[in-house]
Amino acid sequence: MKPGATAAGETLPILYADDVVVVVNKPSGLLVHRSPIDRHETRFAVQLLRNQLGRRVHPVHRLDKGTSGALAFALDRATAGTLATAFASQQVQKTYLAIVRGWPAASGTIEHALKAVQDPYAPSGDAAAKPARTDFRTLATVELPQRVDRYPTARYALLELQPDSGRRHQLRRHLAHISHPIIGDSTYGKGRHNRLFTESFGVSRLLLACVTLQFAHPVTGEPLVIDADPGPGFATLLEQLDWQPAAPAADRAINPVLP
Repeated sequence: MKPGATAAGETLPILYADDVVVVVNKPSGLLVHRSPIDRHETRFAVQLLRNQLGRRVHPVHRLDKGTSGALAFALDRATAGTLATAFASQQVQKTYLAIVRGWPAASGTIEHALKAVQDPYAPSGDAAAKPARTDFRTLATVELPQRVDRYPTARYALLELQPDSGRRHQLRRHLAHISHPIIGDSTYGKGRHNRLFTESFGVSRLLLACVTLQFAHPVTGEPLVIDADPGPGFATLLEQLDWQPAAPAADRAINPVLP
């Protein structure tokens, strides 16, 4: 499979591709598909990839608009069903990087039930809070000489996150719950800290990226480990804060794109 250009010349970076599965590196700010919440948007990952490959594609999970990273698609309905079931039943291991306010513990688990967030793609369901779990590990920390809150300096950390459940906005809500909101999150975060990163580093995106997907191939059963870089803005921050050596997946082998 040799990806070509879309009609407008825009392409999505392909991390892995074969006859039934394609994984792309979705940029921050791109919706997976059309949403009534963002009616003004005209670009969608589904549409771009369909034009790029010249065939229909089926998204099997989603990333929030502001989240970048590995996004999987199936190339036929049967594979889409198999992969969607794998994602829904937590048979896919997802690893994220996030930059958060403060210095969390070296590692830990957030177990905090979450109520449903309005989902424009799904019918209304049970509004009761459902169990949700996120494991985290602190990879690096920094203390900046700027006063943001009541302290003379501001502390931030680079985290590795692995959700063991798939609630909507889970990572953003869980990090806010433990008072370490993700930088760039305008819904659950802190505006003063978001502005600091915009003014000091020129980065205003949500600093959350899915950097690894691990799952069994839906046809062969072979294990797949697919890595993604965290994308523009995020990668620049890793360089500026000397955090590149701490970031997993950054220097691992190139993902295969099969013929």
